[in-house]
Amino acid sequence: MTKNQWLLPDGVVDVLFEHAQKQESLRDALLFILTAHGYRLVAPPLIEYTDTLYRHADDELKRQTFKLIDQLNGRTMGLRADITPQIMRIDAQHGKGIDRYCYIGQVVKTLPTGLFGLRTPMQLGAEIFGIENLPQKVCAELSLIDLLVALFDEIGMSRVDFHVDVGHVAIFNRLCALHGIGHDNVQTLMTLYNKKALPELHEFCQNIIGGADFLVLAKHTFGADKLPSANNLLNKLSDVAKSDEVIGRACHEIATFISHTQSVGMTASVDLTELSGYHYHTGLVFNVYLNHHDTAQTQALVRGGRYWATDTREATGFSMDINRLLEFVELQTDTIIWVDFDEIQHATDDELDDLNIQIKTLQDEGCVVIKPLSVDDKPTQIDGVLHRDNGQWAVRLVGDE
Repeated sequence: MTKNQWLLPDGVVDVLFEHAQKQESLRDALLFILTAHGYRLVAPPLIEYTDTLYRHADDELKRQTFKLIDQLNGRTMGLRADITPQIMRIDAQHGKGIDRYCYIGQVVKTLPTGLFGLRTPMQLGAEIFGIENLPQKVCAELSLIDLLVALFDEIGMSRVDFHVDVGHVAIFNRLCALHGIGHDNVQTLMTLYNKKALPELHEFCQNIIGGADFLVLAKHTFGADKLPSANNLLNKLSDVAKSDEVIGRACHEIATFISHTQSVGMTASVDLTELSGYHYHTGLVFNVYLNHHDTAQTQALVRGGRYWATDTREATGFSMDINRLLEFVELQTDTIIWVDFDEIQHATDDELDDLNIQIKTLQDEGCVVIKPLSVDDKPTQIDGVLHRDNGQWAVRLVGDE
């Protein structure tokens, strides 16, 4: 085979050697924190019927899902592009009261997310179901921020390297209802928000009822003191919006969420035009971005928010692509011991038994021990050689006489 015949599809890569080890280390460390906080681990299948996967899917998720036909019954199946819909199915079958779930697994996308994005990322997430009767629903999102902080602390990443962008889908949704905005105009507003096209947005808002309120969503920032304030936003809205209970409650949730986020050491900002999950999310939404040294990532590392899983079951949660963390994780340096091949060839059965005991002891202490199959079966870098010394197996460090 020529080299070109070994090519992988665009956005599909091997995770090799050190990065593969980092991925497994991250997996173990993060799952330890999730389960320690009461999140029960679930492992849904890689494929299932699109009837389930599409239950709350927007057009974007449908486009991202590879489809195939079940040869047993002819039904359409999907290769999951997101695990959250599968958690909804699991909760619908097993959920009762407040339930916490966590998961980690590979997802497969038809298109990469962002420039140079992977199409087969390793997705980790946490979901809380049954929050519809909480006196203050934002408490669930606050607990998710605490959980994220615990995850970042566990892998040794600084909290100041994370920025949280906060929105609230209910505000836009409620403004559309209050001002009687039709479907076509809703789609136009969402498109202009997504493009951050302020001149076009300003012109469009001059020709719709309540246009000034929709401009406020695009232009809103904190006050000069940079402190979160619900009134800072409410006072900029029209009287009909300012007095609306749903909008008022949403603004207070944003202020509470941002205040808590800042108190745990992460920076925060408001983006009320973040509507990428408009057909899915129903309340508070947040994206976490990683700014590490000279690396500023434009794609969110973590995406989270509130949604209705069923007509009577409300949930909130987040997911993240852990492949994006690999370059920031350090592995402990292995001590590599090579067994002298000639010594193995001349060892008696009893000596070989002693050798195996010594190898097991060194491995239990964290060393990598390579028992060669030939004299050339030797890594380029070793720290020591296991050989016979006065009738005993002993390690001679490289460089020692």
